[in-house]
Amino acid sequence: MVTFLLERTVPLSLDEAWRRLTEWPRHGEVVPLTRVTVTTPPPTHVGSRFVARSGVGPLSFGDPMEVTVWEPPGEETPGLCRLEKRGRVVTGWAEIEVRPGPGGRARVVWREELGVRPLPALFDGVLERTARYVFGRAVNRLLRQP
Repeated sequence: MVTFLLERTVPLSLDEAWRRLTEWPRHGEVVPLTRVTVTTPPPTHVGSRFVARSGVGPLSFGDPMEVTVWEPPGEETPGLCRLEKRGRVVTGWAEIEVRPGPGGRARVVWREELGVRPLPALFDGVLERTARYVFGRAVNRLLRQP
């Protein structure tokens, strides 16, 4: 199990940064070999569920997630979303926080605890570096694309 933190300050309103990060199918557009399917009706709320399916053919796996905290940002108040990973292969949680940043920009904080079964702890360093790279690129792309 690894934990990592990503932080970004972007020239977006809080609402726009939040929208770009919490439209779940968009994550499949920016993470290689991944498709995201929302399995509950919109809009997103506590209890919403979706599955990120990654890989190719028989070498793919699902990463089912459930929203356990859903607090969209206000004009000057931060927003917080917490996702619990409910799968057999990928475990852990992720938190997406969007809060006021300097100069009227949005400050994004992405925290994640990630485990991959049956990967032994010996591979935690590789898992952390890989996750930081993949999720860092995904966050950058999500925030850049309207």
